[in-house]
Amino acid sequence: MKLQGRTVIVTGADSGIGQAIATLFAAEGADICIGYHTDADGAAETRRRVEAAGRKAVLVQGDVGSPSDVRALFAAAAGLGTVDVLVNNAGKGMGGTPVDELEDDMLELVLRTNLMGPLFCSREFIRLRKANGGQGRIVTISSVAQHLPTPGSAPYGMSKAGVGSLTRSLAVELAPHRINVNNIAPGLIATPMTADRLDDPEKKEKSMDRIPWRREGHAEEIARLALFLASDDGDYVTGQTWTMDGGLTMNWGGA
Repeated sequence: MKLQGRTVIVTGADSGIGQAIATLFAAEGADICIGYHTDADGAAETRRRVEAAGRKAVLVQGDVGSPSDVRALFAAAAGLGTVDVLVNNAGKGMGGTPVDELEDDMLELVLRTNLMGPLFCSREFIRLRKANGGQGRIVTISSVAQHLPTPGSAPYGMSKAGVGSLTRSLAVELAPHRINVNNIAPGLIATPMTADRLDDPEKKEKSMDRIPWRREGHAEEIARLALFLASDDGDYVTGQTWTMDGGLTMNWGGA
């Protein structure tokens, strides 16, 4: 088992990629602190999966964009042991709103969740790991939007690009403490957030035209990459964004 005896926080672990990561990490021996915002039923299902793997789980409701909620998340995780791995997965999507029509509250929500959330969680994790002699892993889930133009979703794209910058900065800053920091940029992954696109044959075909691999990705595939980065297998990797998109970004300009 690659994570035997380790304690992991996964934010946004109530569905999709976060749920898949929590499930796989538990199967690999980790106890999981399941962070979620509003989907209590989804979070309970994640706990069921973790416990079915024979591991301990704790559920924590909160907003990663709130520093006080993040502190509460880490306080609850301490009941499982000292946190070894942080997976910043919680995110907020948006679309169809040009910048000149963008309301302040939506801008604030997207940036606080997608950019400040990983920063707040990473800050708390770094303080904890330094107090315990260093070492540890931070894995953040961003999006191919950090590499591509996002008309109608500019705050989303800029938030994801910011996560890439944060990853590079933290990797250098934390290398003396042997804290690895990496980022995964998924393409079109089959999750509840993408169901409207994948369940509509016309929308799905349009999406497949851009993807050389001609299929959507699956949350379990992202989870396996996250496992590599969170485990000792990925010890010599830090400061990188791993794009997992079936070739989407390579084909963007010609599609």
